[in-house]
This record gives sequence, C-alpha cells and structure tokens, in this order.
Amino acid sequence: MNVRSLIAIALVALAGPALAQAPAPSTSAKDAVKADKEQIKKDKEQVKTDRKAGNKDAVAADKQKVKADKQKLKSDKQAAKQEHKADKASAKTGTAPSASTTTK
Repeated sequence: MNVRSLIAIALVALAGPALAQAPAPSTSAKDAVKADKEQIKKDKEQVKTDRKAGNKDAVAADKQKVKADKQKLKSDKQAAKQEHKADKASAKTGTAPSASTTTK
C-alpha cells in the first residue's frame, strides 16, 4: 500500500463516525422556562436561608440573582410564545385547504 491509500483510509475511518453523530438536541423554550422557574425557587430558598443566618451581604447578592433570573424567565417566556405561534402557524398552513382548490 502506498502512503496516499493509508491517508485516505485514515480520513474515512475518522470522518465517518464524526459525521454520523446526531446533532445535540436543542433546548426548547418550554424547557428553558421550566428550568428558570426551578432556578428562581432555589434562589428564593437561598435568600431565606441567608436571612435566617443573618448574612446581609449574601441576601443582597441572592436578591440580585433572583432579579436576573426573573428577567431571563420573562425573555424565555416570550421566546416560548413566539415558538408556539410559529408552530401553530406552520401547522395551520400545512393542513388547511386553499380557497382555490375548493369547488362547489
């Protein structure tokens, strides 16, 4: 075997599995909203814990984190709404009969 054959075989052997891998599933907006809600719950619990411990600096930091998470939740809810509208519109256009094909 010559060097070119070996290089070609190596490329095929390495590139095949890499190209065959399925793309990572994208997180839907609904999943992001659920994750944000859970994170806010955890942050609120942390605020309560820090208050009981008397740690004012940590309470202030946790409140800022809750605020940031709420903003992220709001944007994710808007994204979920847009995603839902897009899905609904694509389903509606794909199944609805057109007016020109309907005959009486």
